[in-house]
Amino acid sequence: MPRSIWKGAISFGMVSIPIKLYTATEEKDVSFNLLHKKYGVRIKQQRFCPEEEAVVEWNDVVRGYEIGPDQYVIMEPEDFDKVPVDTTRTIEITDFVPDEQIDPIYYQKTYYLEPDKVGAKPFALLREVLKDSKLVALAKVTLRQKEQLCTLRVYNNVVALETMFYADEIRGTEELEAPELSINEKELQMARSLVEMLTGDFQPEKYHDAYREALLELIEAKAEGQEIKRPAPVASKITDLMEALRASVEAARKDRTSGKAAEDEQAEEEEEPAAKPARRRRAG
Repeated sequence: MPRSIWKGAISFGMVSIPIKLYTATEEKDVSFNLLHKKYGVRIKQQRFCPEEEAVVEWNDVVRGYEIGPDQYVIMEPEDFDKVPVDTTRTIEITDFVPDEQIDPIYYQKTYYLEPDKVGAKPFALLREVLKDSKLVALAKVTLRQKEQLCTLRVYNNVVALETMFYADEIRGTEELEAPELSINEKELQMARSLVEMLTGDFQPEKYHDAYREALLELIEAKAEGQEIKRPAPVASKITDLMEALRASVEAARKDRTSGKAAEDEQAEEEEEPAAKPARRRRAG
């Protein structure tokens, strides 16, 4: 059972729903330790005070907000509980909006909500309202010393909370070059054909981190003393845009054909055991 990282309540009009918050995602990066090159031992990271020229213990570390050169306001842990906002222990719903109106660039991180027993019915009511309306709830909640804008939506029959960036946290695009070039109809039609060949349903299990898998294989090979050789990159010889599009469409067509053949073969293998007894019954 995962451990909740936050406890509070959803404020829905005059309704209060006690809930727990759980992290919904995890990143599966390959982690490394920092070692001393000479001895191969792990390096210790220490907090060093230049005033005393000594290592500082964690219990002697405090947080300070700089208000001037070498001037700080010291904040104690209990000070953060005194911040005068209601969202420190409440997810306060303010609006309901269509999901398609929110650009994905605003989304930050996903969490799951779980109700306490006394909040089960109002929680279920909120979930059903979100399902029926096809809307997402806009809310605010304070996490890690920041009041987060967030949405509540239904995911796999639970309510997911997604923290969001504020509008002033999204960088503008004005300074980026967006070339205005003429595209001829043949190029456009070929590009559309390529898109059509690659169009299908989203299957998240289809995608995986090939770099992480290859890196772990490389680490395992190096641990076994094998010589590591990097494969030579395959240079593309296509420089003409139409030729590149045409080759891409042909490659996509071959992939789709081979994929369809593999699916048909698998379907036949799954049907064959059931078909044989049927034939025996007819023969009897």
